Amino acid sequence: MLKKILFQLHWLFGISAGLVLAVMGVTGATLSYQGELLRFLNPGVMTVEAPQGARALSPDELLERLRGQVGQRQVLGLTLSSAQEEAAQVIVSGGGPRGETLYADPYSGDLLGAARGLGFFRLMMQVHRWLAIGDTGKAITGASTLILVFLCLSGLYLRWPRRTGDWRAWLSLDWSRRGRAFLWSLHAVAGTWVLLLYLLAALTGLSWSYDWYRQGLFALAGETAPPHGGPGGRRGPPPGGEQVRPAAPAIGLDPLFQAFRREVGEAYRQVNLTLPERPGQPLQVMYVAPDAEHPRAINRLSLDVVSGAPLKHERYADKSLPQRLLASLYPLHTGEYFGQPGRVLMLLASLGMPLFFVTGWQLYLDRRRSRRAAREAQQALAASTGGQSWLVGFASQNGFAERLAWQAAGQLQAGGAAVQVRSLAQLEASDLRGTERALFVVSTFGDGEAPDSARGFVRRVLGGDCELDHLQYALLGLGDRQYQRFCAFARQLDEWLQDQGARRLFAPVEVDSGDAAALQGWREQLGRLSGSEPPVALEEEGFTDWTLLARECLNPSSTAEPVWRLVLQIPDGQRWEAGDLVEIRPPQAGALPRCYSAASLKEDGVLELLVRRQRRPDGTPGLCSGWLCELAPGARVPLRLRANSGFRLPADDRSLLLIGNGAGLAGLRGLLRERIRRGQNRNWLIFGERSEAHDFLCREELLAWQAEGRLARLDLAFSTNEGHKVYVQDRLRESADVLRGWLAEGAVIYLCGSRGMASGVEAALIELLGSAEVERLRDEQRLRRDLF
Repeated sequence: MLKKILFQLHWLFGISAGLVLAVMGVTGATLSYQGELLRFLNPGVMTVEAPQGARALSPDELLERLRGQVGQRQVLGLTLSSAQEEAAQVIVSGGGPRGETLYADPYSGDLLGAARGLGFFRLMMQVHRWLAIGDTGKAITGASTLILVFLCLSGLYLRWPRRTGDWRAWLSLDWSRRGRAFLWSLHAVAGTWVLLLYLLAALTGLSWSYDWYRQGLFALAGETAPPHGGPGGRRGPPPGGEQVRPAAPAIGLDPLFQAFRREVGEAYRQVNLTLPERPGQPLQVMYVAPDAEHPRAINRLSLDVVSGAPLKHERYADKSLPQRLLASLYPLHTGEYFGQPGRVLMLLASLGMPLFFVTGWQLYLDRRRSRRAAREAQQALAASTGGQSWLVGFASQNGFAERLAWQAAGQLQAGGAAVQVRSLAQLEASDLRGTERALFVVSTFGDGEAPDSARGFVRRVLGGDCELDHLQYALLGLGDRQYQRFCAFARQLDEWLQDQGARRLFAPVEVDSGDAAALQGWREQLGRLSGSEPPVALEEEGFTDWTLLARECLNPSSTAEPVWRLVLQIPDGQRWEAGDLVEIRPPQAGALPRCYSAASLKEDGVLELLVRRQRRPDGTPGLCSGWLCELAPGARVPLRLRANSGFRLPADDRSLLLIGNGAGLAGLRGLLRERIRRGQNRNWLIFGERSEAHDFLCREELLAWQAEGRLARLDLAFSTNEGHKVYVQDRLRESADVLRGWLAEGAVIYLCGSRGMASGVEAALIELLGSAEVERLRDEQRLRRDLF
């Protein structure tokens, strides 16, 4: 719940303040190298050529020559540099309460004028701090800066990877992603790169936005916050206009400058002399030492204007660490505190601020579009032209029943009915009480079990009574007659509905292994109910010829049946997701649809399958596997894709425990490849086979993923390697504490392989966790199975 709330606030604040933060970032980047840019634009004004052998004028000599050039304007102060090429700065009255800065030749005393471009940088500062709209802008930028702190901290929490020690999970950008996945990766990873810089800029920048914040910072250091004029030491004129300063008392600067040099020696990089405003006031001297931590590590010295005696000397180096940090708020804000590397990093981070505004908005709009499309689809499906209202409930293990449920809904809607499609996992007894007409499309898993998603429905609903005299229903059951309890779950549901008083619209239709004739009969019955024409069977089949590009035996010399990796070319327009299935129809007359797990991604450019050749009791090869494993490259394979929503990845990046044996590695491999593509590395694979020497399928790939940190853990169980047989459930028992820890973090378990393996794993889970906990995992869809 906390994560959901933070996510909602993150995007809400992000889209609200994103544009302001982008503007502040770009203007802040513009100001990063203001001094260097102004020097570049003002050769001969801010810099001079020192005459050969000439000495700089003394402060009094410089002032004497300047007073005749500045007219009636008062000289308020001087800034002198120890660098021979630097012009002297003269602060004169006018241009604001702190005066205007002009430049002068320190050797001739000639006034060089003001720096060109300074007005542009002043405007950038006003936009950066106030959006150039005064107090209203200051309030907006202050609030946006607070929001930036929240965005940094909430973003860190929302993208916190399961494996905190894996630097790739934090900093690696997956360039193979496309669309929304790439935007999210770029937003999250780039945000991690600059997070500390943004926090530093925001936490220091707040001191110019809120007096209470600035006073609080200084109070923590045991000091009183001095008045400030913001970054750069300037603030706009007061509402009443410029202040009129009294004439400064005439004093001799040369003796005072000599007193300053006696106090500090030649150890200064730059010195600023602020002339006293009234008689009796001391001369204020601010200077920077040559070995200062940064150019704004300022020392302050007060000199008695009569005797030249030092009255107060505050050295930056003598301050405590908190005091030095408070005195360095602006260098910390710009990165200058950390030298040129800090300035460059802060510049790049500031320029990157619009990236988060753009990607955040794109993600938000994409999310809006997706939600709108889903609502429109639901509204279109539920739109009624005065016809009957239907509930279509489905229970699917591998996606086939769900697909048929949506087809049935479309057929009813074509007849003018309003339709609602729901998984049985979402239905309660109250939903059935409020329904008058229903269709149920349910599969039976294995030898009579309900699909994983419907187990909770069996306990909650079928385990009790519910008066349903008002309900009329039709039922389609999917199963396989090779199992003794054919369509047992469909029959259980039908019997319960009868016991509750519900009435059949027509006799239940049972389908053996996707029998086309039975499915067509179901459609015809629906057509009679809805008054719509049933779709022809050929439309439902949708098989396409795929070309076999290559095949490779993965377990040569094994005593087990061979496992082949088949590589097929993808026809145009075909797509699937990790966890989905493919159905293949062998060429033999009357052969049924066989299912295999997709072992690759659409982004891989090919479809890969792992197929073990099967042997029937009489020793002949399996109908489909025997044919597939003998195909030569170039052969055509009739194939169609089937969505398998119950075995797809979760939407978030929670941990995955993948357990499988033999060719069941195919489905797990597809999931792992997608997880790796997303940069989600909290993956634990337990894989079992016969011999490590001959049956370690995809050995190089799995070991490489483990070495790269893509697989957090890889446990192997080879049943013929040791003196006693070792299976995947044994590895699970050995790691019981790790298992409990992962599940406590919200991990999802995926089982893919034989039913015998799955039975052993589920028994081990019940032994380690208890049956109630295992059922809870099923109800929460955190125990997912794809078995054969």
